[in-house]
Amino acid sequence: MALADSVPGVSGGTIAFLLGFYDKFIGSLNDIISGTKEEKKEAVKFLLKIGIGWIVGMALAILFITAVFESHIYQISSLFIGFIIFAIPIIVKEEKECLKGKYFPIIFEIFGVIFVCAISYFSGTTLFSDGVNLAAGKFNVGVGIMLFVAGVVAISAMVLPGISGSTVLMIFGLYVPITTAIKDVLHLKFEYVPALAIFGIGVIVGALAVVKLIKKLLEFFRAHTVHFIIGMMIGSIYSIAMGPTTLRDSEGNLKNLKMLNFSSFSIIYFIIGGVIILGLQFLKVAMESKEA
Repeated sequence: MALADSVPGVSGGTIAFLLGFYDKFIGSLNDIISGTKEEKKEAVKFLLKIGIGWIVGMALAILFITAVFESHIYQISSLFIGFIIFAIPIIVKEEKECLKGKYFPIIFEIFGVIFVCAISYFSGTTLFSDGVNLAAGKFNVGVGIMLFVAGVVAISAMVLPGISGSTVLMIFGLYVPITTAIKDVLHLKFEYVPALAIFGIGVIVGALAVVKLIKKLLEFFRAHTVHFIIGMMIGSIYSIAMGPTTLRDSEGNLKNLKMLNFSSFSIIYFIIGGVIILGLQFLKVAMESKEA
């Protein structure tokens, strides 16, 4: 999930949905807020496992893998498109009971596609400059408020399948400053801790706000919500293709790369992406059979 969240155009929520634990993920977050003592205990155990994996994955992404993404962006983009294309039929099969015979909710797929494509389109224009300095004493109250709001919106995007939190940070002009700040803290440069703390508080508030809404939608309007999620995943193909155009150098300047097209598309990495998804699905079925 963390590796997906670190890449523009891909959402960690998508990975959770693909692997079949999205409902449990949302339910556990909700139980932390309003569950019974036993439910909170089980939720903490589950989320702790994901949380440790997410922290490790994000650290790897910030320290090492981001460079690989930037130098092989077209291959990685092809890989993630393979994830999406091969995953959608699996999701439809998994959710066939709630989708069977319900045709009106299909319109929500169109809404999902439009929603993600619109966000991706605006990712080329930042609301604020990428040159903002997040070191302690270098940013003002306005930037602090911006960090909090960006945290709220970014985590909402990360929780929703199909929307990239990284893309949201790019729209705010905070992708480079935030990733740079995290990298410096990992190198024991603690002047960025206050800024990251403000951003983290926004993340917590955003997660608490969006989780209850998603849980209710999945409970009472599951077919509509699943169709909307599928639509967002279809729309994320456009978002991934546009990903190279949003890449910036260490100074925060756009690299002016072209979007993914047929000539830069890698069929090999696309197939690898599909094989990974099919392998994960096989692993999931095997684990479920073992538990049964």
